[in-house]
Amino acid sequence: MLAQVLRPIKEVYAGMQTPDLLVGLEPPDDAVVWRVEDGRALVATTDFFTPVVDDPYDYGAIAAANALSDIYAMGGEPFLALAIAALPPQLPPEFLSEIIRGGAELTRQAGVIIAGGHTIQDKEPKFGLVALGWVDPAQMFTKGGLNAGDILVLTKPLGFGVTTTALKQGLAESDDVVEVVTWMKTLNRQAAQLARKFHARGCTDVTGFSLMGHAVEMLDASHVGLSIHLKDIPFVTGAKKYARMWTFPGGASDNQRIYGPRVRFYGNLEEFEKLLLFDPQTSGGLLLGIQPEVIDAFMQEAAACGQPAWRIGEVVEGRGIEIFA
Repeated sequence: MLAQVLRPIKEVYAGMQTPDLLVGLEPPDDAVVWRVEDGRALVATTDFFTPVVDDPYDYGAIAAANALSDIYAMGGEPFLALAIAALPPQLPPEFLSEIIRGGAELTRQAGVIIAGGHTIQDKEPKFGLVALGWVDPAQMFTKGGLNAGDILVLTKPLGFGVTTTALKQGLAESDDVVEVVTWMKTLNRQAAQLARKFHARGCTDVTGFSLMGHAVEMLDASHVGLSIHLKDIPFVTGAKKYARMWTFPGGASDNQRIYGPRVRFYGNLEEFEKLLLFDPQTSGGLLLGIQPEVIDAFMQEAAACGQPAWRIGEVVEGRGIEIFA
């Protein structure tokens, strides 16, 4: 459907020469990249969404971290942002201010300045950013940068969607919510810096299309297959508990319907375990391909600097995803 909606853009600009557009709609990636000069390119992205948690400050911070993540997923460093907000007038001003404050303090933590933006009135709060960053094209990450033999590394656990939906249903325990909120407010900055140091090329961030959806995007762009071990995938504490209660957001079933035909499961897996891999994430971690000759050094340095990282599988020949119990 999205491809059909975007078709007019492609038709309008068909045949137009844009040699400085390094990454755009053909093929799509996490952000747009425009070459400014040799050794430097501008990275641009935008993202916003409705609340995933009850606390307005946390919501603003999560939305900002999620928007900046697309810059990090391209190997860039964000420096400037514009806020996008749809604010219901019936809500208390202090509630709306907390959303903005959460976003502003998170972006400042990233070394990014919110220099302006745009607000409208709406029935439900929506908040996010337009974010700009710089990247050296020689160090840029793309979804198409995987090579057979690369080791797949994930930098945040899964289970955010099933836990926040349990929160909306009044079923989530407070400690589980705190854990998930902490992860969603964590920037992918250090993970991207470490990946650049070890010359990663294939990368995306795991968000609404789930681990499987974004993995399919990578294997299609890279013309490879993926072999993933479920036992090595990290999950937040409450993920399997809430999955057994079937508190999945609606997007999980959509993801499974769209991307499930590309995934083969081996071993005794329960249905909730399979669906957890299609669970939509908000402000999830980076999914990286690290060259096998440097993976041990990468993992050692990640541990030394406190950057979470899990080896979850390998890049292989082929075009599908194999999940082993």
